[in-house]
Amino acid sequence: MLQYGTRFCPTADLSQRVPSFDGVPLDVDVTLPETGKGPFPTIVMLHGFGGSKTNFETTSPAGPAPEEAGNGSTIYRYNNVFFARRGYAVVNYTARGFGNSCGGGTGGDHAGPCGAGYIRLADSRYEARDTQYLLGLLADEGVTKPRDIGVTGISYGGGQSMELAFLGDKRRSTGGDVAAKGELVPWRSPDGKKMAIAAAYPRWPWSDLVSALVPNGRFLDTEVAPVGQPLKPFGVPIASYLNGLYLTGVINGYYCGTAPASTPCTDPEANVTQDKAWIDAGQPLSAEAKQALTGISFNHGGYAIAFMKGASKPAPLLIQSGWTDELFPPEQALRVYGYLRSQDKQAPVSLQLGDLGHSRGSNKPGLNHFFNDQAAKFFAHYLLGAKKQGPAPGSVTAFTQTCPITTPDGGPFKAKRWGALHPGRFSFGTAGPQEFTSAGGEASVAKAFDPVFGTEEACKTIPLTPEPNVATYSRAVKNGFTMLGLPTVKARISSTGQYGQIDARLWDVSPEGTQLLVSRGTYALYNSQSGEIEFQLHGNGYRFAMGHTAELELLGRDAPYYQPGNVPFTVRTSHLEVSLPTIQRKPR
Repeated sequence: MLQYGTRFCPTADLSQRVPSFDGVPLDVDVTLPETGKGPFPTIVMLHGFGGSKTNFETTSPAGPAPEEAGNGSTIYRYNNVFFARRGYAVVNYTARGFGNSCGGGTGGDHAGPCGAGYIRLADSRYEARDTQYLLGLLADEGVTKPRDIGVTGISYGGGQSMELAFLGDKRRSTGGDVAAKGELVPWRSPDGKKMAIAAAYPRWPWSDLVSALVPNGRFLDTEVAPVGQPLKPFGVPIASYLNGLYLTGVINGYYCGTAPASTPCTDPEANVTQDKAWIDAGQPLSAEAKQALTGISFNHGGYAIAFMKGASKPAPLLIQSGWTDELFPPEQALRVYGYLRSQDKQAPVSLQLGDLGHSRGSNKPGLNHFFNDQAAKFFAHYLLGAKKQGPAPGSVTAFTQTCPITTPDGGPFKAKRWGALHPGRFSFGTAGPQEFTSAGGEASVAKAFDPVFGTEEACKTIPLTPEPNVATYSRAVKNGFTMLGLPTVKARISSTGQYGQIDARLWDVSPEGTQLLVSRGTYALYNSQSGEIEFQLHGNGYRFAMGHTAELELLGRDAPYYQPGNVPFTVRTSHLEVSLPTIQRKPR
């Protein structure tokens, strides 16, 4: 049908769904330019967890007006109509296990072909292959240019976009065809056309799902992360998000083995309910839990694909991450950025950073408009052949968090590379010893800043609250400075007990006696670990005002956000220094 300067080709009812490579029916819409036969350069838009194909569909060329849509401003100039009017075919489909692609919660229709249509948490052997299979069908129909394809999505869709970028012109086998399960093979359409991703714009993505959901604090932006790093040691679950996401799937989706009883979970690798139960049980992890987390790290993210035999060169990437996103924070983008730049100084990977993303992200309209305009130029360069390429390879565009949330974001701050974004350091600490235990500090503070069940406001402040059983380090701010990056903590420690954790919070303490959470992070300890440690917080773009105080707090429990340990432990610190990266060369 013709609408808003496009041709809209919807899946109108269940009978029109498209069987994927394994027969699972998918709910797919395609939007085409108003004129032209094709084939067209094509963009796939992948929705978030619990969403559907309609999330990035609109009845307006630009998208909903910010005053009408709230955080829906994320789709301003980021939707099917906007891209189709610029010459692209646009694919919007509902991921397997959600909506009319075999979702519907426990009351959904999970019989017949939908029996195996359960959520696989963006397993690159299944969800990514769904996207590839649909694109292959469109290429064979003359709709899609086989090697002029862009992928993009937010959150769940951002993680899948990352996977597809690293797959490039390959796909992963599900076994029983030309290769063993999981191996990389050439990506071909059903009729044999050579297919490839030409550009990817992941928004709020993960690159390694275990490092996001069960972080261990071993990633450093000064080093290239080895594959499997999130497994050594196993980390600290972000329990509030794990609970919230799982519940979303129960309500809106279809987990393997949950309903009806006639469709038991025959694939242990897809048993999300069992995996969550193992994680919820905490340390010590069972052998089955360790095996499950290992599988998730290697099969549910883009980063591990780069280290596989026969891996392709990743497609050009523009990655958007939120400073205040406590589900998929900036290190998920920096892991990819650092690796690709280590392999090739001219690698086409660029970053967008700001106060956006899940929960505490403010997602102000102006910031989304700016970044979406960059993305439009990025896709036009790689898919339409436009001379202007958008952000240059290696470049970083960052905005700062500003409070109150009605204030426009600060920036843009631009740099040719990540390290050049923050040439200075504001450091503080002490050589003297401090000690804290697994009992944690003030429970009301932890609860107030839980991003899922506590607050969703990045600018939230509370009265300055003294906390027992914490290690605290602070420095007064004389002239004001802007932090732009990931704070680094170095210390000597000695710990007693098993499966300990160091939870860290960075506060802005005002002269008026209030505190605002700037950043946080965690570091999973080996049993009775002692010696030098170094770890980083999630980071932020944030201005500390003159007369305020920057304060680092270390504690052994920050629940309900982080899952508390099962075994009592004690941590003693000394010679601690925290370093905040700044845009000023000599901040005070």
